[in-house]
Parts: sequence; structure tokens; C-alpha cells
Amino acid sequence: MPFATLGLNRDLLYALDKQFYTQPYPIQEKAIPPILKGNDLLGIAQTGSGKTASYVLPTLQLLQSKPVAKNRHINTLVLVPTRELAIQVQKVYKAFSDRLEQGIKSLAVYGGVSINPQMIEMQGVEILVATPGRLLELVEKNAVYLTNVEVLVLDEADKMLNLGFKEEMAKIFKLLPAKRQNLLFSATLSEDLNAIQALVLKQPIVIKIEAETENLDLITQLAYAVEDEKKGPLLRYLITTLEMKQVLVFTSSVHKADTVTDKLNTNRIKAIAMHSKKSQGARESALSKFKNGEVQVLVATDLMSRGIDIPFLPFVVNYELPRSPKDYIHRIGRTGRAENAGTAISLVNEEEKHHFGVIQKKMKKQVELILSEHIDLKGY
Repeated sequence: MPFATLGLNRDLLYALDKQFYTQPYPIQEKAIPPILKGNDLLGIAQTGSGKTASYVLPTLQLLQSKPVAKNRHINTLVLVPTRELAIQVQKVYKAFSDRLEQGIKSLAVYGGVSINPQMIEMQGVEILVATPGRLLELVEKNAVYLTNVEVLVLDEADKMLNLGFKEEMAKIFKLLPAKRQNLLFSATLSEDLNAIQALVLKQPIVIKIEAETENLDLITQLAYAVEDEKKGPLLRYLITTLEMKQVLVFTSSVHKADTVTDKLNTNRIKAIAMHSKKSQGARESALSKFKNGEVQVLVATDLMSRGIDIPFLPFVVNYELPRSPKDYIHRIGRTGRAENAGTAISLVNEEEKHHFGVIQKKMKKQVELILSEHIDLKGY
């Protein structure tokens, strides 16, 4: 089914063509028409399923038919759990709105940076993508008003609840007009989400896109049994021998991310770290350098992974295993996206072997554990 059948206007179809979008993903195909009709919607779909465009496109079209709002009185509010996701979502809005005949200004606001530039930038904004805490700060300073919000989007609502935003979100709901369109998107349907669904949504259209096991089939999974102190040399050996031009490496801590990055650079492999201890500017710079090929390796922690969206990423390496099988699937899901094959490699020490067995059992897929003892790591 082409995008032209979903009710999108000519400007947006042109923008889709220029962004090389050909066929809609299932969540886009099912969500766009009811959103255009003004329905409330609950969309359950895994990360990487195309859900951002499934609300960006129709909310832009709905806004095109509205008169320009009073300054600082936004029309569309998108709440997200992290700064990285806020930036990512706003980039999608900008990519499509730049092609529209009627210009629509969007802005991403988040904590960890000075609030003053964001207050100034609020001039003329119609679509605001925000983390809850920073949004409330802007409201308190009269930099933005929520009384005219017509569309509310909660993206990754499950994560927002898990990260403890309930109190802040309750305050935000009180500031919003009762009459509005509500769109909730989540990777899972938890009890907490059921509660917020009952609170926010009115006779919603419910769309559930099952996680496709074939997505994992696009990913070649390898694992190496290795002593902990030899993980660094083995990583460098694999990057070199497999000629990895672009590889995302996951560690479980900020300290380990920095250590791995330093060792890679010392061994003439261009690498950069991205984690919560870095400034927002440093994170954006790291991701930009990785995407455009200035650095070969991006070393990241799980918290940062939600902002990493690279359609053709060929390699992911788990330097350390994550705590949960869900996080493992999310990590390796950074590759093998948009119908492009990828390779995920895990470095597993003796202590991690049992946990790796649990991960395989949960994802219902066995991964051969390759012994690394015979590999000559001298010089790596």
C-alpha cells in the first residue's frame, strides 16, 4: 500500500519522496488514517518500527488547516522521556515541515542545557517536543502556554512511566485543555500504561503491531567466549579483520565506555564515546561524527541507545551484556533495520555465560558461542 492511499496531502507525499520513503511500515499504514480523522489512538509497536513518522505526518497535515496560533500558545505537544529522543523527533518534524507550503515551526526542549535559549526559541513555535521536567520549567517562566494544545502525543509512554515521570505528567495533564486529540505510542502494554490510557484516551483506536521475528532473522548473531581482560584486544581484532567501517559498541557503564574508547584510539581506531556524563553538545557531536563517517566506532551506554537511529548500521558489538533480554534485543535491533542485514557480536566472559543463556531462551534463538582461545591477539 503506497503512502498516497493514506489520505496525506500532496506536499507531504512530495516530502516523503524526497526523504526516500517508499512504502509505509505497518504502524504508519494503520495509524495515519485514524489520526487524520481526529481519533484518539494507542499504538503498540517495537522500537525501530517507524512510529515517529506515523504521528509526525498526520499532525503536520492537521496543523496545515489551522490558523496560526497566538505566540507561545502551541498547538501540538509531544512528550518524550529523553533529550536524545526529543532531538530525533524534532528532526523528523523539521525534515517534513521544510517541504510544506505553509511553514510550521517545531522545537525540541529538554534539561541539561541552559533554559534561556530555549525560552527565546519558543517564539512562533507551533509543535513542541519536550521532556516533562523542562516543559514545566518553561511553563513556570511563562515561556509557553498549554491552554490551546489540540494534539497531545506521548512517545515511548512505557519508558516515561518506568523512568518516574508520573508526578510531572500529572501536573502537565492539569494544564492541558480537556478537549484535545490524544496519541499514545509505546513498545509494550504494561499495567501502568493501562492506567494512563484510561486517564488520557477517549474511545481510542488501538493498534498493536506484533514484533516481527523476521527482524531478528536479518541479524547475524555471533558470540565469542573470552576472558574479561582480553575483550579489548578481541574487539580491536574483530574491527580490523572484519573491516568494520561503522560499528556501535555497547558497554554497561560510563567508565567502561570511556576506557574502551581510549584504548581504541590508542590503537589507531577512531572512536568516540556517548553517555550521560557528556554534555548535550558533546553527545550530538559524537552521533553526528559517527553518522557521517568521521569516526569508525561509537561507544555507548543503554540510556543513550534510544537516540541512535541509523538505517544502514552494519555492526553492533556487546562489549558487555545488558541486564535484561529486552535490552539485548533493543541493542542488536540498532542493526538489521529497514530490511537491511546486519551483524551483532557479543563478547561473553565466564561470569556472563549463564546470563547469555537466559537471553537466548527469552528471545527463542540460539547463538553459537565461539571459543576465542585460538585467536592470535598479539599486536591488538
